[in-house]
Amino acid sequence: MDKLLIEGGRRLAGKVYISGAKNAALGILPAAILADEGICEIDNLPEIEDIRCYESILTSLGAKISKDRKGHIKIDPSGVKSHIAGSEEVRKMRASYYLLGALLAKFGKAEVVFPGGCHIGVRPIDQHIKGFEAMGAKVTIEHGIIKVYTENGLKGANIYLDVVSVGATINIMLAATKADGVTIIENAAKEPHVVDVANFLNSMGANIKGTGTDVIKITGVKHLKGCSYSVIPDQIEAGTYMIAAAATGGDVTVCNVIPKHLESITAKLIEMGVNVEEGEDSVRVICTERPRGVNVKTLPYPGFPTDLQQPMTTLLSISKGRSIMNESIYEARYKHVDELKRMGANIKVEGRIAVIEGIEKLSGAEVMATDLRAGAAMVIAGLVADGYTTVTNISHIDRGYEKIEEKLRSLGANIKRI
Repeated sequence: MDKLLIEGGRRLAGKVYISGAKNAALGILPAAILADEGICEIDNLPEIEDIRCYESILTSLGAKISKDRKGHIKIDPSGVKSHIAGSEEVRKMRASYYLLGALLAKFGKAEVVFPGGCHIGVRPIDQHIKGFEAMGAKVTIEHGIIKVYTENGLKGANIYLDVVSVGATINIMLAATKADGVTIIENAAKEPHVVDVANFLNSMGANIKGTGTDVIKITGVKHLKGCSYSVIPDQIEAGTYMIAAAATGGDVTVCNVIPKHLESITAKLIEMGVNVEEGEDSVRVICTERPRGVNVKTLPYPGFPTDLQQPMTTLLSISKGRSIMNESIYEARYKHVDELKRMGANIKVEGRIAVIEGIEKLSGAEVMATDLRAGAAMVIAGLVADGYTTVTNISHIDRGYEKIEEKLRSLGANIKRI
């Protein structure tokens, strides 16, 4: 198994270029199979394990995939004849549940192996099922397989989500794209990647309005065609490098971003005494003194993202004074805290609350990436720690960060894969 070996204490400086958004791409790839004719060309895809996994799943369903340059693929879905997704890759990742909505829209039925992904707490799919049932589908779970089918096709419906769910919003949107009539999703997720998936579907000929607000209206269409589309930049990857710059007392320009998507992170860093300068498609983070502790609560967009809670906890662990982190989205997203404690961090966790007493310096140790974003948190900890840190279990990191060690080396970090 590969590990990352990091020598701490080096200030990050320079420019880093952000890849396409993982969470948008994982909704766009299954959406491509809805094209009744033509080819979908998708640009700015991140070169990460989850994308390779999804490409393999689509190929196993019969899609033809070709690549001619970095981050660019062509998907010909004309060979997709099966409504059953049962490959081993499907089990590996959470976002494979989008195949339910896509296959249901395409064939009126879908069978998908129960999805996997990071163990960060309860992530039920009850809201997805509620949406499909409201549109007239029958849903059963047998032997670890989710089976969804309709006898007379999907019908438009009014669906109110009990909790704001990105996954349910995208999945219902996929299913409703070809449903008969109008579907309205209330209390919908507003995340940038929800908007991006809708924009992709609209480029194919779908009729989706209201994304980015909490009410989305989908008027079903009979026919979708291939299109060319470029995925938005990854808000979470950008935020990770912003936090790394602040943690190392650095001066980093994070390029190829949409600054508006980063406002919640920018606001917290400014509150901590970090200087953040917004450009048209870049954000520069300059930190000249030890940051101040702050209180953070994770919330659905446009609030502070749960996916940056773990990297942020690392930054707070070396900030001045006491900080309180309130993880309101996932109840088991503090597994990285035990790893930070190995490095000397002073953090107490009670339920969803972490009380962090900032210390001046972490010390290098062997630590583990317990999940994807925890892995990013441990890398940042290694960058600021005294001595050498080894991060194990980095297959998690490779699922969501493209060439993380190369990008950090370009900023002056001493990090290598061993």
